[in-house]
Amino acid sequence: MIILGIETSCDETSAAVVRDGRVESNIVSSQRCHSAFGGVVPELASREHERLIVSITDSAVTEANITKNELDVIAATAGPGLIGAIMVGLCFAQGLAYALGKPFVPVNHIEAHIFSPFINDGEAHHAPRGSFVSLTVSGGHTLLSVVAHDLSYEVIGRTLDDAAGEAFDKTGKMLGLPYPAGPEIDKLAAKGDRGFHKFPRALTSQSQTSKSYLGNFDFSFSGLKTSVLTWLQKQTPEFIELHLADIAASIQWAIVSVLVEKTILAARSRGIKSVSIAGGVSANSGLRKAMKEACDKECITLYIPGTVYSTDNAAMIATLAGVKLSRGMQAEHSYNIAPYASFAAGRRKAGLK
Repeated sequence: MIILGIETSCDETSAAVVRDGRVESNIVSSQRCHSAFGGVVPELASREHERLIVSITDSAVTEANITKNELDVIAATAGPGLIGAIMVGLCFAQGLAYALGKPFVPVNHIEAHIFSPFINDGEAHHAPRGSFVSLTVSGGHTLLSVVAHDLSYEVIGRTLDDAAGEAFDKTGKMLGLPYPAGPEIDKLAAKGDRGFHKFPRALTSQSQTSKSYLGNFDFSFSGLKTSVLTWLQKQTPEFIELHLADIAASIQWAIVSVLVEKTILAARSRGIKSVSIAGGVSANSGLRKAMKEACDKECITLYIPGTVYSTDNAAMIATLAGVKLSRGMQAEHSYNIAPYASFAAGRRKAGLK
């Protein structure tokens, strides 16, 4: 089965071809037009997707050494994400499927991230046999889920305000770093002292209301952003420039330590010995290192996607569509486009809605 995946949920235009579960091509074009604005401008994102979608798809098909007529299934992101951006990919994918007479499969973007650590790109990426705890963390989402072998999953924690990726980008902007600031903070943090300044960690054992954190797997990062802004306003420009790496390391550790603590706490409370992290922030070297150390200490197996599959990409869309179809799941004739808001807590099936 040869599946073409299309991903346009935010500011990456991506197309991928997956043959019998293995990635044959995965083309990703990241938009640079938003850097002057310090964040993604939805209208600009939609226009860039319209400009690139045909050429990106053609490149994916060519790299996979097939023709469009050889495709068996067309899959595309159906949210969550920026509604205009999603519609570009959806309309293009549905039109292509109709023209080729192929079935169309809508795929939930967050569900695709959850299963991205197990994408087959020629290397061994075997999913755990039992349940695993998934931390899905990006610029728009911070979710903690318990995933079962039958692809059902229960969202046990979510951000109450800002996502971790947003906290990275917004605090980086306060430091004068270029957008997206997350990778820039990661680079600086590698040269800094994470203990330079202790910024607050909400809903954790290190918060002032530490008694309320037990059994609470939700996240909150808005207070961290406010704390960083208030603290920076008290410093001189010279002091900030001199200690930029230390400040970046302190901010990164304030975010990473919360993500790690909540994830390990969830695995421990459920008696689960497998953990995965996915989403754009899973590419952060500080998070990868800290989570690996914590998992090793708890004798937990850690699953992390390759860096190219951490950020938004179409390979994860096509892969999840293939997994679902191989298990006999059928696409519905009608479906809703998921909004940008985070998932509510609760159990759900990774269906084709």
